[in-house]
Amino acid sequence: MPRVALYDVSGAQIGEYELNDDIFGIEPNQAVLYDFVKMQLANKRVGTASTKTRAEVRGGGKKPWRQKGTGRARVGSSRNPVWKGGGITFGPKPRDYSYKLPKKVRRLAMKSALSSKVIDNSIIILDQLIMDEPKTKDFVGILDSLNLDYGTLVVTADGNANVSKSARNIPGVKSLKVEFINVYDLLKYETLLITRDAVARIEEVFA
Repeated sequence: MPRVALYDVSGAQIGEYELNDDIFGIEPNQAVLYDFVKMQLANKRVGTASTKTRAEVRGGGKKPWRQKGTGRARVGSSRNPVWKGGGITFGPKPRDYSYKLPKKVRRLAMKSALSSKVIDNSIIILDQLIMDEPKTKDFVGILDSLNLDYGTLVVTADGNANVSKSARNIPGVKSLKVEFINVYDLLKYETLLITRDAVARIEEVFA
């Protein structure tokens, strides 16, 4: 089983944490990661783009000229797609882009993302992360003590509001409650900073 150093907020190593091999020790499946990120981004699409067909464009009720005898092509409306100001042929309409992958694929994607963090030595486990008041300066001090750049995903078990408020003003840092951890953010942020309680919660759900 993979073992990862356990730190406190001062940056001192206070021990080691043994991770579940079935969750943090698998060979990452790149194809599944790709499919999951593609699904997650598709589900974020609003799908509100809309164009008007010839039936929806204002005007064009009168036939521009008679059917025969003018020498010009026959036309029934000035709002047909060929004309300037006409409707759009096969343009986008409001739609839902979301879809779902099978549950087993979603679980494999999460395990692959977590295992990739372990393989890359990009996971840091904290004994606990508690802040008495929201203060960005104090949170920056915690990151500096752990030698972290500002490309960090912070995951806590209880969703401490002070932690979230302290981290939200730091560029490149995102704080999440463990229930909202997702593959896209795990891959987007270089380092995963997670509390021991949050790791236990993940292992409980995915074991």
